[in-house]
Amino acid sequence: MTQRNPILVRTTWAACLLGSLALVAIASGAETDADPVEPVRVVPDAASAAQAFISLLDEDARGKTLYALADEERFDWHFVPRTRNGLPLRDMTGEQRSAAYDLLQSALSSQGYLKASAVIELERILGLLEGRPERRDPENYYVTIFGEPSTDEPWAWRFEGHHVSFNFASPSGQLTVTGPAFLGANPARVPSGPKAGWRPLGREEDLARALVLSFTADQREQATIAAEAPSDIVTGNDRRARLDAFEGLPADAMTEAQRAILYDIVHEYVGNTTTDFEWMMRIQTEIPASDIYFAWAGPTEPGAGHYYRIHAPVFLIEYDNTQNDANHVHSVWRDLENDFGGDALARHYEESDHH
Repeated sequence: MTQRNPILVRTTWAACLLGSLALVAIASGAETDADPVEPVRVVPDAASAAQAFISLLDEDARGKTLYALADEERFDWHFVPRTRNGLPLRDMTGEQRSAAYDLLQSALSSQGYLKASAVIELERILGLLEGRPERRDPENYYVTIFGEPSTDEPWAWRFEGHHVSFNFASPSGQLTVTGPAFLGANPARVPSGPKAGWRPLGREEDLARALVLSFTADQREQATIAAEAPSDIVTGNDRRARLDAFEGLPADAMTEAQRAILYDIVHEYVGNTTTDFEWMMRIQTEIPASDIYFAWAGPTEPGAGHYYRIHAPVFLIEYDNTQNDANHVHSVWRDLENDFGGDALARHYEESDHH
């Protein structure tokens, strides 16, 4: 029997969600008394935002931005500082850049957009801390579009640079798929200057530590998969995320209060995009607590290198903070069925007569 998750009786994530949806509705000109589920279907807004962005590009910029949907470039994602294919912010006019931000906002929640903006701002801070501001470029973030943006035909797009990689696929006008969705932070805690103490990804760490510290000795022993944390997220930038086995402590072996924290962690990740309502409903009604595992590696003391993951048959969350004396975070959300559109895109082709 599927165990009811305690999130059924928790309303904080839903309240935050409805607030975000109201903002989206107002921004898009939608009626504020509409069914609150409808704004989650962001494809029309994303498609029109992408079309508006493309309309501002000259021939050279279009050549950098636009790829066929079937192009292998769509799967070449990464989170390290490198040259990418696409149109970087630094090569955009002010009007084009504004349209690029509109496109990003069409698919991210207000929380996700603020986090992405903060991670980009960290590039500037990191350059100052390193004494090499020319090496860290907050305008070295790229927009790449695959296929023709449409409300009823499949297409995809990506926003990516150092420590940010959001990959979106729209198999049809009724569904937007997000993944991989990566955010990193270096420094994880700004050590000095006007933003000293700033932690853009602090809740991802604090919630997980609160959970592991709430465990009994037996629970912590089962949850701990290694005494030392790995040097990075285990699945890296793999095209398809795979782990050999489910490890750690299953959610049905936790108390109700512990499961509540676990689902708060999950929502901290899925809450970055406008698909969070569907995901949290799916988790609370379809995924048994026995199928969701929490695993921890490394010490539990703040400031020590640590790693955790939340692994279920249909999703994976990884978080690692070991580099730069445990002041450098990598975190990722993977949809194990629909990264890059995955099964959803395949189903669209199978079910569409004209394909």
